[in-house]
Amino acid sequence: MADSFVRMKPISEREIRASFVNCTKGEAKRLAIPRDLDARPWEDLDFLGWQDLASPGRAYLVAEQGDRLVGVALRRAASSAGQVRRSMCSLCLTTHSGDGVSLMTARRAVGGGNSVGAYMCTDLACSLYLRGKKDVGPGGRMPESLTLEEKISRTGANVSEFLQKVTQ
Repeated sequence: MADSFVRMKPISEREIRASFVNCTKGEAKRLAIPRDLDARPWEDLDFLGWQDLASPGRAYLVAEQGDRLVGVALRRAASSAGQVRRSMCSLCLTTHSGDGVSLMTARRAVGGGNSVGAYMCTDLACSLYLRGKKDVGPGGRMPESLTLEEKISRTGANVSEFLQKVTQ
């Protein structure tokens, strides 16, 4: 059954850099690409997401949209340090305590200085949480009657909707 899921194909650094729609070519050339692309669990990824380790306020998301890759540069809003709360990712519907979910904003690809925001898993590991490959702890995944395939489809639709807002 797991083989029927649409998975992200392994992509190269060059493909990643060329996919960015909301930054200049120079910015895309300078952004920090993960060094472990070959070791990523591509068969379990619906999109590629990562934090910039050198700049904790930056993150990146690359997903297949139709027949092309779309990459967006994200800014993470400052955390509300000291507040113990549970928040839910708007992409995969996983709940995290503390800083496990962050407001991520992306500059629109067109239209000047406008931006689009969504609450996302801070580590952008939504695909792994959905599949139980990464543990979020007790209460992180609410019981649902949906199949794994349906949850993956819903997450894909949520990612697609976010990217459409950035590209329109």
